[in-house]
Parts: sequence; C-alpha cells; structure tokens
Amino acid sequence: MKITMVNLDTVCGITSRLPANTLPEFAFLGHSNVGKSSVINALMQRKNYAHTSGDPGKTQTINYYNINDALYLVDLPGYGYARVSRVTREKWGKMIERYLTTSPTLRLIFLLVDSRHEPTGDDKTMLEWLSFHGLPTAVIATKADKLKPGAREGQLAAVRGSLAEAAGFPEEGLFLPFSAVTKEGREAVYALLEKEVQHGKSVEANQGQ
Repeated sequence: MKITMVNLDTVCGITSRLPANTLPEFAFLGHSNVGKSSVINALMQRKNYAHTSGDPGKTQTINYYNINDALYLVDLPGYGYARVSRVTREKWGKMIERYLTTSPTLRLIFLLVDSRHEPTGDDKTMLEWLSFHGLPTAVIATKADKLKPGAREGQLAAVRGSLAEAAGFPEEGLFLPFSAVTKEGREAVYALLEKEVQHGKSVEANQGQ
C-alpha cells in the first residue's frame, strides 16, 4: 500500500460526540503499553505521528487517522491500565464500548497482544466480548522481533492457543505476528485493509443498482 496522505482528522474524548464518517474504519485495541501507537506509525509509514511512550495509558482519546482519503485507522485507549482511578477506567471502557457498538463504518478490529507473553485476562475478556457482539476481529501479535528465533514458533503457537482456550478464538482466525521495528506483518495488514475497502465498494455498487 502506498501511503500518500496521513492526517489526524478527529480526536474524541470521553464526552465527545463520535464523528459521522463515511470512510471505512479499522480500529486498534489492546492492553496499555502493548505497542499500539508503534504499530499504527509503522502502518502509516510515519516515525512518530501517533505519539508513543514508555508510560502506559498515554492514549486517552479516540484518534482518527485519515489515510489517503480512503480509510481511517482508529486508535482506541488502552485497557487494563491500573495507575488511574477506577472511575476513569470505567469511563474509558464506556467510551471504547460506545465506539465499537455504534460506529456504522467500522469494518475490522485489530486486537493487539504482546507476542512475548501469555495473553492477559483483560485480553481474553476483550476477545470474548468482541466475539459475543459479533464484531469482526483479527489479532496482531506485537513485538515479534523480540522473540528468540529458536523459540519463536512455539511462543506464537502458545499465545494463539491461550486465546483459543480461553476465548474461543477460531482455528481460522486471523493471527498476525507484527514488528514495528522490522515491519514484519505490515504487508499482511495492508492486504486486509485493501480487501475490506474493496469489498465495501463492491457492496455499495451492488446496492446502487
């Protein structure tokens, strides 16, 4: 995918009204500090457009990145961040839920998990929630460059198996190892984005006939 234009079109806080977008949206969701902003930067082919930080909980808003006037990458706040009050966490959770259940142009959710570790309880709960609501989801296993070559395949299989055991992640479910450093997995994500955008155009064309 050739990225010719990137623009942060909209930033929504807890009390903001969600924008009435017409372009397809692709949401990125994950535990705090899973590397969400780094993945989005790698996809946008920009170094620090989406702000990255070593401090969990940095993203506290819903950020809509317009790509080529063709689609939006939507960066959602991280979940599971303990260093804020329970009330604040609940407000973030409601904001995320409101977006996921009401956006009419949401095509696919990328749930990010850390490839180096067992998925957290929050990861499994989130996947179960997405499945329960019938929301199309692909899993991105981040920081794949940090896996030791000899243990890589076994670790990735363990992560996927843990999701399948706890949350019923299907055998055919999309599971994409990704590295923001080496750009491994970027082309696979691009292929998904392009497929969904083209599918949407086909549906709109058929509806117009």
